[in-house]
Amino acid sequence: MTIEIVEIIGRSEQGITKPFICRGDDGQVYFVKGRGAGRRSLICEWVAGQLGRRLGLPIAHFEIVQVPQELLSIAMRDDLVELGAGKAFGSRKVPVVELTASHLDDVPGEVQRDVLAFDWWVRNGDRSLGETGGNPNLFWDMENQDLMVIDHNQAFDPDFSPRDFACLHAFHVECPVLFGDRVLQQMYVKRFLGALADWETICHTVPPEWWFLDAEQTVPTNFDVRATYQLLIQCQTDGFWSLE
Repeated sequence: MTIEIVEIIGRSEQGITKPFICRGDDGQVYFVKGRGAGRRSLICEWVAGQLGRRLGLPIAHFEIVQVPQELLSIAMRDDLVELGAGKAFGSRKVPVVELTASHLDDVPGEVQRDVLAFDWWVRNGDRSLGETGGNPNLFWDMENQDLMVIDHNQAFDPDFSPRDFACLHAFHVECPVLFGDRVLQQMYVKRFLGALADWETICHTVPPEWWFLDAEQTVPTNFDVRATYQLLIQCQTDGFWSLE
């Protein structure tokens, strides 16, 4: 059942898309990305998130949420056109802090490699972190001492840079292990293909309106399903794990 947004509480100042902070009819608070985030961004978020969920990554709980037009009509905000009515992407808000370099040693090496391998697979370079900060799109649950992964809106990046990835990724210290162990690589390929077995189901759960830029659904969104699948299936090729 789709969660309906019943209250617009505010808007986040973090992130490029600056998601809206909303309450759903399930009583939970969500960071909601709508029309202003861009249709391709929403599809990437949903598809990559679903793949990551199937791999068992600690991804923040996310849902498709429904933003009623009636709610936008009564809300006193000037930026609601960036939220828009209809289906949107909602990530549940939980009490966490942004991951910093000081937390890195608290994240188990296996978990770091899982995130690193996943981002490599989906060509997501939007997870940088260094001693002076960055944009990791990773959070730390202080109460449970767990990692939380968010934001996959820049996955399947056609301009993905392997060199930058190996230098800037929050967990780049695990690169020598991941890219130097053939047995480990084969293990990940098996997991990737297992997640990819649900590809058609994942694509079919994307809201129909996200595939189009206009309300009349005549202008397709710039997301090529076939090309994205071909990108992901490359994990089976010999050159997939090359950083060159």
